[in-house]
Amino acid sequence: MDPSLPPAEELVLVDRELARLDVHRAQLLARRDWLLRVLHAPVATPVPVPVRPEATPRSAQNVLLSLGGGLLAVAAVAFTLVSWGSMGIGGRAAVLGAVTSAALLAPVALLRKGLRSTAESVAALGLILTLLDAYALHRVALADTGALSYTATAAGVLAAVWGGYGAALTRLRIPLPAAVVAAQLPLPLGTLAAGGGVLSFAWAALATAVLDLVVARRTTPTPVRITAFVTAGVLGGWALLTGLALSAGTPLRATPLLLACAAVLLYGAVRIAPTALPAAALAGLALIASAGGLLRSALPEVWTVPGYAVCAVVLAGVALGGREVFAVVRPTAGSTEGSTAPSAAGAVRRGLGLAGGGVLGLALVWALPPVAAGLLGPLARSGAPWSGAHAEPLLEGYPATAPLVLLLAAATLATVPRLWARCGTLALTWALLTALPVSLGFPYAATPTLLLLTAAGALGVAVRPALLTHGLPDPEPLAAPATGPAPTRGAAPAEVVAWLAFAGGLASALGAVALGLDVRAATFAVLGVVLALCAGVAVLGTGARRLVAACGAVLAAAGLVGAGAVAAHAGPAVTGLALLAVPAGTAGVGAWLRRRPVAVAVEGAGAAVALCALGLTVGRPAMLALALALAGVLAAATAVRPERRPVVSWAAAALFLLATWVRLAVWEVATPEAYTLPVTVPALAVGVLRRRRDPEASSWTAYGPGLAVTLLPSLLAAWTDPEWARPLLLGLGALVVTLLGARFRLQALLVLGGVVLALDGLHELAPYVVQVVGALPRWLPPALAGLLLLAVGATYEQRLRDARRLRERLGRMR
Repeated sequence: MDPSLPPAEELVLVDRELARLDVHRAQLLARRDWLLRVLHAPVATPVPVPVRPEATPRSAQNVLLSLGGGLLAVAAVAFTLVSWGSMGIGGRAAVLGAVTSAALLAPVALLRKGLRSTAESVAALGLILTLLDAYALHRVALADTGALSYTATAAGVLAAVWGGYGAALTRLRIPLPAAVVAAQLPLPLGTLAAGGGVLSFAWAALATAVLDLVVARRTTPTPVRITAFVTAGVLGGWALLTGLALSAGTPLRATPLLLACAAVLLYGAVRIAPTALPAAALAGLALIASAGGLLRSALPEVWTVPGYAVCAVVLAGVALGGREVFAVVRPTAGSTEGSTAPSAAGAVRRGLGLAGGGVLGLALVWALPPVAAGLLGPLARSGAPWSGAHAEPLLEGYPATAPLVLLLAAATLATVPRLWARCGTLALTWALLTALPVSLGFPYAATPTLLLLTAAGALGVAVRPALLTHGLPDPEPLAAPATGPAPTRGAAPAEVVAWLAFAGGLASALGAVALGLDVRAATFAVLGVVLALCAGVAVLGTGARRLVAACGAVLAAAGLVGAGAVAAHAGPAVTGLALLAVPAGTAGVGAWLRRRPVAVAVEGAGAAVALCALGLTVGRPAMLALALALAGVLAAATAVRPERRPVVSWAAAALFLLATWVRLAVWEVATPEAYTLPVTVPALAVGVLRRRRDPEASSWTAYGPGLAVTLLPSLLAAWTDPEWARPLLLGLGALVVTLLGARFRLQALLVLGGVVLALDGLHELAPYVVQVVGALPRWLPPALAGLLLLAVGATYEQRLRDARRLRERLGRMR
């Protein structure tokens, strides 16, 4: 303790220390108790984990009972088929009666004892025995009765017996569904036994399906209802398929059956909510098939598909527009009036509309070949352009009523105030206008005119999509941004419509251009209209469509210029020179538009036309040189603009250089300096400007390329030149370059100039060295070489120091 503290403060410190020691002692005691329990605890024996059985007792019981019942059934069948004939009539009756009665009565006692599964197995055996009884009765006593008649009667009797048995023993789940299955046979088999055909069998199947629906609606046990629904679907489906098949050949006979199927299906759709949508769709299909079949029997063959399409449209219109027609739909049992009725009515309406839309879609597929022929027909050219020969029609003999289907579908969708419907209306209208010339056999002049009108209308919608989206419900607003008004979803639907219309307009315009190539006057007229349309979209449109339209306008203008040159009987080279007027115009437009995105598209399309123009002049080098020079002038004029200078300036330099080279080749100039100096001079000028802006720039970057372009080809030419002028001039130039490099401490100049000067001097001294070496004694060159090696070896370290200093000095240069 600290004796300097007052007694009161020291007492407080002592109490705190004692309290801390008490807490620590308690912790140590608790740890000691735990350690003692661990040391003295008995060794725990592992508790065996019970093995989970792979099968429950009930499942094992069911398997055993099923096997037992199956084996008894097999034994009964074997007895009936094999041992039946060895017994008398009394014995047979006694055995069958005893076994069947025992099998049917045993479940009563078993159910009283609570053995339900065993009772089910024995009852199933009893049902099988009744089938064997019926078979045995036919074989022995009623062998002369027809198989179909007896089977129909026996099935009816068994259905009644099994139904009564199941109603008496309600705890059994097998007899009642078995009775429902047996009840499917009397009417269809009885119809066949009476000599009925396919149609009569279908009516019997439909009647049985109706009875099944009644059973399903009136009974409560779930197995019975499920069985009745399944059997009703199977037999009703067979009746519907039969009616559809007969409608293709004999519609008058099939119509009553189809109408009956439709009535049954509509009843099921109205009364049974889960089946409302598919049942209503099948009912609509039956109604369309019946009405369309009647129309087909009364109209010519070419009106078959349009007749079905009209029926589909009428049905869809009634389904989607007549809400009050379906107000009679009542809720199903066990549901509330307010919730089920509207949902069931909506499902029925959607099902009928789906049927009408599906049939109309199939009719549209039938009407598409004329559209494809109208779109691709102009491309099937057999003669040369301006020959006056027109392409042969791709589609002959196709019904001329196909456009009516397109018109009907477009008019129908136009009444639906939805975006998808407006898009469908736009696409179908374009398809109709494209198919009309093919289906109606328009003359040549009318076909490109109609295509241009179609293109104009489609591009107009692309510019103003509100013309088509007017009247649609207001879209929901998107999430509001931090600042500014909340955007709406209307922009995205407008883009969909605009792009769809834009694509159709471009396709029609291309088709008109392809058709216009048949006749000279048509070519100029069509290209002029296309130019005006694309220019209009480029001015009034927005987004990427504006850029694409601007490129299209440039290409149309190039087509007009090229067509004019060809009409003037100009050759390819002259045509190429004429086409350079197009990039000249695009350069002017780009200068006017300046930094707008459309300016880039216009100038890019103009550059593409310029490349095509240069390609046309390749056959005549003189014209190619002129075209390159003109293109260089256009590029240089464009490079004056600040936003184009970094890119176009290099293109202008390359074009001028190529023009110079081609011109020199035309003049048959073989001197390499004539090709290299036009590159070296501007390259060195650019290097000087670069060094002024950036004094730290390397001399290899600024001057190396320009010097190498002239020095290296000239050096190669000097080594093979027998004259003295080129080596002398090359040596003087290399000397100047070397001195400049030493004066301004520029590494590229010093190295390139020095190497070229040394090699050029070696080339000039080589003949004299050879002459001197040839005059000396043969022993003298080896002796001189030996003396040189001795001298170098003696001053080896000094030479290394000199080499290091030279390298350091070169390294310090730029």
